[in-house]
Amino acid sequence: MKNIYVYPISLLILFAIFIAYGDSLFGYRALKEPKAVSNEKVYTYIDKNVYISDYDSHFRNAEKITGYDWKLIAAIAYTESRFDSTAVSNMGACGVMQVMPNTLRGFNIPDSMHMDIRMNIMAATELLRSLDRHFRYIKDKNERINFVLASYNAGYGHIQDAMRLAKKYGKNRFIWNNSVDSFLVYKSLPEYYTDTLCRNGQFNGWRETLSFVKKVNRNWDRFSALQQQYTDSINTLAANDSTIIIQ
Repeated sequence: MKNIYVYPISLLILFAIFIAYGDSLFGYRALKEPKAVSNEKVYTYIDKNVYISDYDSHFRNAEKITGYDWKLIAAIAYTESRFDSTAVSNMGACGVMQVMPNTLRGFNIPDSMHMDIRMNIMAATELLRSLDRHFRYIKDKNERINFVLASYNAGYGHIQDAMRLAKKYGKNRFIWNNSVDSFLVYKSLPEYYTDTLCRNGQFNGWRETLSFVKKVNRNWDRFSALQQQYTDSINTLAANDSTIIIQ
């Protein structure tokens, strides 16, 4: 090779080495294309609903069907089973909502699915909706809920009997506390349950029914208070941080 080519070839070789290994050999960082900077914000999403149980999504779906506050449905489940989906009562009521097998079959739910959480809650939801229609003439929504809850526990027929007795004895048959509830108690006494107005006979489970209505309302109030506290907290957080998005 002629000397005239040695120098330029050597320069080309050195330049290639510099490009390939410049960072490590000389501590020099070659210029690189700058990374694109996104102007989009990274949002943090927070659920608007407080956590009550692992079945909250089912309760919220039930709210869409019945129009009932999902926390009320959760309160029924908590009162009935403490959210135990495997619970079975002495009377055979089963699942998280403690629905009777005959009720589940009435909604065409096969025996093999009676303990299924979603199906159990769906059946209870349909029962609540049916009872709500039966009491649609009670215009006060909170009073109507009391009658629906009492019927959920004792059966619609016994509550109807108590309402007829209340009317007979001059009480308001559309008011639960200190009115119809008292006559449900009286249905355990012969002079009342033998009345021709009582079409469903004696009822001795009044203690459980009265307690059930009170406990569900108390748990509903408690869950609603938790929701309000949670809502206030995330609203405060959202006001202080524009990246917070409430789902």
